[in-house]
Amino acid sequence: MARPREFNVDTALERAMHVFWAKGYESTSLDDLCEATGLGRSSLYAAFNDKRDLYLRALDHYQDGAAARIAAALAKPVPVREALAGFLERMIEDIVAGPGRRGCFIGNCAAELAQRDRAAAARVRRSIGRIEAVLGEALARSKARGEIPAHADTVALARFLTAGIQGLRLVGKANPDRAALRDVARLMLRCVET
Repeated sequence: MARPREFNVDTALERAMHVFWAKGYESTSLDDLCEATGLGRSSLYAAFNDKRDLYLRALDHYQDGAAARIAAALAKPVPVREALAGFLERMIEDIVAGPGRRGCFIGNCAAELAQRDRAAAARVRRSIGRIEAVLGEALARSKARGEIPAHADTVALARFLTAGIQGLRLVGKANPDRAALRDVARLMLRCVET
């Protein structure tokens, strides 16, 4: 009879995700993952097969959370510009405070692995698509309420805002200057004015 797992897979995945996010795929060792998760190598392999599989599952875990956070921020009963402004300000504060300086885990993956790993590239594309879809839905609701112009191209605008969010995270890694980041956010928000 197989022995039941004595650890929470989701907790181990969350901890591994933070290690990969901070160090990158190549620089993360199995010892780093074992230390972060509290698992021995055999338990890590039994639960996640190998380092690459664990990394890909960590990307999935991250993108689920990222899409949910953006959707929750934009679902507030306020105009989309106000909801987006609040989301961007929280992101900027996270960058300036320190934790946000790791950048976006998906963006980091795009820079490190997506050119040579098709599964990683597919996850990056899927994550970007999910963020664009969440933003597009919020913008469509906003357009129906008359908050943005009737002629606004919500698909293109969602793509632009997704690129802007990624850009803020990237710039924040190198220059966590609140004023500079707010300048970028302010111009992003001008695109959703009536």
